[in-house]
Amino acid sequence: MIKIVTDSTAYLSEEAVRKHDIRVVPLYVHFGNEAFREGVDISDEEFYARLKAAPELPTTSQPSAGEFHEVFKELVDGGHEILTLTISSKLSGTWNSAMAAKDMQPDANISVVDSLSTSVGLELMVKAAVEAVDAGGSLQEITDQIEEIKAKMRLLFVVDTLEYLAKGGRIGNARALLGTVLKVKPILSLQEGAIEPMEQVRSKRKAVARMVELVEDELAESCSMAKVAVMNALVEGEADDLGHDLETRWTCATPLVSNLGPVIGTHTGPGVLGVAAYV
Repeated sequence: MIKIVTDSTAYLSEEAVRKHDIRVVPLYVHFGNEAFREGVDISDEEFYARLKAAPELPTTSQPSAGEFHEVFKELVDGGHEILTLTISSKLSGTWNSAMAAKDMQPDANISVVDSLSTSVGLELMVKAAVEAVDAGGSLQEITDQIEEIKAKMRLLFVVDTLEYLAKGGRIGNARALLGTVLKVKPILSLQEGAIEPMEQVRSKRKAVARMVELVEDELAESCSMAKVAVMNALVEGEADDLGHDLETRWTCATPLVSNLGPVIGTHTGPGVLGVAAYV
């Protein structure tokens, strides 16, 4: 049987993890000398409370190859094949750790996919992989399908400030916007796994509306067939409203709505709102 392994930045619900027996390898967030495994040692509520009060921005780090190897070995010993989906290699070293763990078991049937995404983009890929496994696809067939989805995935988001991305070193080409950070709400996207600036808008409300238009343009006339998810950090009400608006506007299936946990929240800060979609 094929088992799915991912990392904690997919922000899967406990129900989904339990129902589909998905293995989640956590990334780490560090407040000074304290290290916390995301989703294990610190809750989202605890993290954002500490983030607000922290004199310095926390840092994040990937799991070790040994942590992936431990999960892989258990599954391989159980007679399983493995499909692993990780956060973008341009945002984290997690994919490298998973690949190193794969190399430790050269005779095992393990596929490792660099999602070039994270959060709801990665979540949508995991969901597609679960459905493909349930449909009886082979490991190679499912890997190929996820690669196709990866190429079609669009993830855009609006941040309240670029401060967290800049301090965390994940700002990419959006660094050019820093001079106007106090005047605008930047619309950013993940393109080929890296953060790229899209547009600058004067208010968050207008920025979110424009973000939806940009995704809609990418989907062309296929909005009703799109798989859609909404991400947020401490603005769950806004995320629910956005999900409802998308469902009504695009007549698509009800979007997934997910909260950003500590690792991605470290780099975006609170208040972020984003959309991932593919057809």
